[in-house]
Amino acid sequence: MDVAVALIMLLFASFVALGLVAAVRTARAVRRGVERTSIEARRVVEDTGLKARRYTQPGPAGKLAELRLALRTSVTSTETALEARAADDTGLSEAVALFRRLRGHATELDAELKLLEREPDRARIAARLGDLEERTRRITHSADSLRWAAQDRARRFADDDLAALGRDIDLEAGALRHWAPASLPEPGPGASASAERPPKAL
Repeated sequence: MDVAVALIMLLFASFVALGLVAAVRTARAVRRGVERTSIEARRVVEDTGLKARRYTQPGPAGKLAELRLALRTSVTSTETALEARAADDTGLSEAVALFRRLRGHATELDAELKLLEREPDRARIAARLGDLEERTRRITHSADSLRWAAQDRARRFADDDLAALGRDIDLEAGALRHWAPASLPEPGPGASASAERPPKAL
């Protein structure tokens, strides 16, 4: 009796522990989803503001908005392209590692551009624009190169797979068209003699 009670208590404790683990994992997943949605929402709002300032604020202020928008668009697009393929293509691991380093430089530059948006001295902004524009160009060029290479790689794999599939289908289609039954074997000499000999009388 004591053994049965102990076993029931052990099972109950196991179920409680599993329930707690599942609850914690669910809460973490929900929190990550909320954080991701919040980040994306803030990014959309900020990008919309940058687009508006690019056209409504002439001079250095508009140029800063243009640089930030180009930087964010290129980095975000590359991140999306690499994340979409990295799970299925282990060959992109080195590209992902390089992009993370590049994203660090992009984040630093974006923060610097954002800080300059509050700079009241327009002459100082204008003096910095040449260097900031060059850094933006180098980062966006590197990000675009990684994104385009990943896209070309995915397209090449898709073309190779499609070509192999086409060859397999052609072979199968050819096999399916051989519907004529195999010819029956010709009778031997013994069979001919048996056919010509009249049956014996009973």
